[in-house]
This record gives sequence, structure tokens and C-alpha cells, in this order.
Amino acid sequence: MKKCKGLLSLFLVSLLVLMLAACGEDVASQKASSSKGDQNKKIKIGLSVSDLTLERWQHDRDIFVEKAKGLGADVFVQSANGDEAKQLSQIQNMLSQGIDALVIIAINSDSLTTVVDQAKQEGIPVLAYDRLINNSDVSAYVSFDNVRVGEMQAEYVVKNVPKGNYFMLGGSPTDNNAKMFREGQMNVIQPLVDKGDIKIIGDQWAKNWDANEAMKIMENALTANKNKIDAVVASNDATAGGAIQALSAQNMDGKVAISGQDADLAAVQRIVEGKQSMTVYKPIKTIATKSAEVAVQLAKGEKVEGSEKVNNGKVDVPFIKLDPIMVGKDEVMDTIIKDGFHPYDDVYKNVPENERPPRP
Repeated sequence: MKKCKGLLSLFLVSLLVLMLAACGEDVASQKASSSKGDQNKKIKIGLSVSDLTLERWQHDRDIFVEKAKGLGADVFVQSANGDEAKQLSQIQNMLSQGIDALVIIAINSDSLTTVVDQAKQEGIPVLAYDRLINNSDVSAYVSFDNVRVGEMQAEYVVKNVPKGNYFMLGGSPTDNNAKMFREGQMNVIQPLVDKGDIKIIGDQWAKNWDANEAMKIMENALTANKNKIDAVVASNDATAGGAIQALSAQNMDGKVAISGQDADLAAVQRIVEGKQSMTVYKPIKTIATKSAEVAVQLAKGEKVEGSEKVNNGKVDVPFIKLDPIMVGKDEVMDTIIKDGFHPYDDVYKNVPENERPPRP
């Protein structure tokens, strides 16, 4: 009898072991299935754009979305159209949409701390696109060497107008990039001011990079200085365009050296017509493609390494730094046209055919 009981106990123990093993296999199978499901889950990226009424950001959006889709991600895009409060509200809405990564082209580099930190708390990585976001837990930053952009603007103008009265036309005072452009500009100009070759007769900033604001600033500057302005260091093409409108009203367009940036179509047209001196071409395909790649990496939980790190006042942010290109009239064909950024016919439409360079 004791022997039978022993055999029964052994049988029951063996049965229990088999049941536990089977249960373990089921759990493992469920975990594997769940893991496989997570891997197959469609990545969702939120892209908050500062202002899609500006031509520059339309290019960025289109290339970013196309590249992200090619990497298996859907992109939810919203534009704040220059309204800081609207951008905050839109980002908060994005955070409630189940996104896996958030990409922000900031209007105000100092006003997004709350929503970026909220994203961090919810486990959503944040990529600062082109403009660094200050005092917040940003996961990565992709942009061009913005100090170098400012240096290029000043170098080109100084080469053409080594002495004279200069007007400094800055961008939006709330944009961290605008401050970096100014830093680069003054790296070149300040030594010539100290030497006495250049006199800065005005220094103002155009709110929201607005062309109308820039035009008004330039109108006032021309009046105050009796039109005695030899060069304008404008920080982008929109502000350059506004300034050129004011110069044109005084029959001074093409007579005053003026810088720009972004290679907007209207600006490139002005360059080949001789009304704007230069622009800084930041290959949009490069920054938009790289940013889409980094956003997908972050969404997957992968570590992002930058070429260097930049401190935003709170953390050292991995900075993927890209190189800008200086473009004057002689460089348009080998850069903007060659890259297909703008079509030849569009760029030269206001130039007589016999004065155009050979078609590529």
C-alpha cells in the first residue's frame, strides 16, 4: 500500500511539473508574440512645424514625411503659423495621439520647456529640428552650423563692401538660431568695426522673421540715415526680401549689398537678377532626411550619437551638425540648380535668355 501511495505521489509531482512547464511555454509564447507585434507596430511621429506659410518649411515637411514613410513611419504634421500659444496647444494634442517620437521646429526656443518635459515623462523622445529648444530634456538636435551661417553672410558682404555703413537686420528675437547667426556675423564684422572700416548705423530684429516687419525697419533706417546705407546683413531671405522692397522704393535695389539665407525661390531669383547679393543654402534634403532617420531611431528606442554635444541650459544634447553652403550669383548653377532644389526655368524666368548660363 505504501508503495502504491509512493507511486501515486511521484505521478502527481511529475504531472505538476509538466503542467508548469507547459504554462511557462505558453507565457513565453505570448511574450514572443507580443514582442513580435511591437516590432511590427507602425511607428507614429508627430511633426510640429513653426510656420508652413514660409516656403522653406514646406520643403522640409515634404521631404521629412517622404523619408519617414520609407522607413515605415507615419507622420502627423501640424503648423502653428507663427503662433507660440498655438504650437504649445498642438504639441499637447500630439502627445495624446499615441505618438512614438516628437519632432519640433520651434517658434520660441525658450517657451517649450513644459511640453518637452511632459513628453519626457511620458517616455516620448523629442528631436529639436533646426532650432535648439532650451532648458528642456531634448533627446537630439539636428541643424546646420548656425554660427558658420552668420559668418558666411558677413564674409560675402564684407568681401564686396569692405568699408562703409552697415545695417544689421536680425531675425526673430525668440529664435535661438537668430542669435547664433548674429554671433557668426559679428565674428567677422566686429574686428572691422574696431578698425574703423565699418560703421554699424542700425541693428534691429524682425519679429517672426516677417518680411513686412523687415520692410518697415529698413524704411525707417533709410529715412534716419538719409539713404546712406552701403550694406545690409540680413539673417534670412524673407527679411532680405522685405529690406529690398524698401530699397527698391528708393531706387537702391542692386546698389546695396545684402545677405540672406534659406535659398527661397524669390531670393534666388533676386540673386540672378542682381538685387540680392547672396544666400546661404542649407541643403534641405540633407537636414530633412537626416532628421527623419533620427526620429525613427528615437521612436525605436535606439541611441543617437551626435557629431558633438551642445548644452541647452539643462542637458548636453547630441548635436548632429550639418554644413551650409555660401551661394552667390556664380554658385547658383552648381548648387541650387544641380541639386534640383529649384528648376532652372523658375530661377532664371526674369533673366533674358541671352544673359542666362547654359542650361544643365
